[in-house]
Amino acid sequence: MENTWIYRGQEPIKIKKYLQTLGMGHRMFNDIKNGAGEFQVDHRTVRPTTKILPNQPLTIKVVPEFPNPDVQPSHGALEIVFEDANWLVVNKPAGLASIPGPTTGDDTLLNRVTGYLMDQDSPDQRPHLITRLDRFTSGLLLAAKHQVAVSMISQQVQQHRMVKEYQAIVEGVLKNGHGLIEEPIARVAGQARREVSADGQPARTEYWVEERGDDWTLVRVRLHTGRTHQIRVHFSYLGHPLLGDHLYGGQTAQFDHQLLCASHIAFDDPFTLQHRDFTIELPATFAQAMAR
Repeated sequence: MENTWIYRGQEPIKIKKYLQTLGMGHRMFNDIKNGAGEFQVDHRTVRPTTKILPNQPLTIKVVPEFPNPDVQPSHGALEIVFEDANWLVVNKPAGLASIPGPTTGDDTLLNRVTGYLMDQDSPDQRPHLITRLDRFTSGLLLAAKHQVAVSMISQQVQQHRMVKEYQAIVEGVLKNGHGLIEEPIARVAGQARREVSADGQPARTEYWVEERGDDWTLVRVRLHTGRTHQIRVHFSYLGHPLLGDHLYGGQTAQFDHQLLCASHIAFDDPFTLQHRDFTIELPATFAQAMAR
């Protein structure tokens, strides 16, 4: 893996400080410094303590990552929304798990991305999912193609600067056009379910009403925290479970999974310094539900 930036500052700056301004973490920098790669300035290998001058190119080279032996490649279909040397943005269908687990087998999104990178003969073949979705939630997922990308994006994820918006159909008619749900969420002992509980982890869900029907509401939702099942738990707590959500009390007569889609994702690309912004259309099941 190789990436190059042109330093546009006005004063000399050490390589480490410059890479930190771009988002690189301590551990990745130390790995490169200790033999996992090298730093180049003006195409010459330099010490990690070197200062970069204005308008000089900085290149980092890192040894490639080989496939994870615990993740078998799958060659199932992938709907790729965006791809470059560092990222894959994929539209995951409902029913496909994000990562392998006890009940998911070897055909998850991670398995498929692994198989795709191997088929493309990519230099790095151990993808990392930056965002994940429940098995029966559809929509946009961001995958990093290599470990440097993981390090460079981690601050945006930890500081919730990456924008993740969902659309969902909830049961009943929400009165307020906008709301902020701030209720802690905890695991239910011995179950897959979560619940609102005073001893849970802080969770903040913001929503806007997009459309109302006789007995349903289409909402746009933005997560300010990333708790498991957060949207499903919070709307169930309000008395408006997601349509089709069997785990949290939603009606399942017509839909066998929750009507929840990760429809929008945005982040600042630390490699190109561009703002990346992606939106997809909702699955056909949403139109079916609103036409009832």
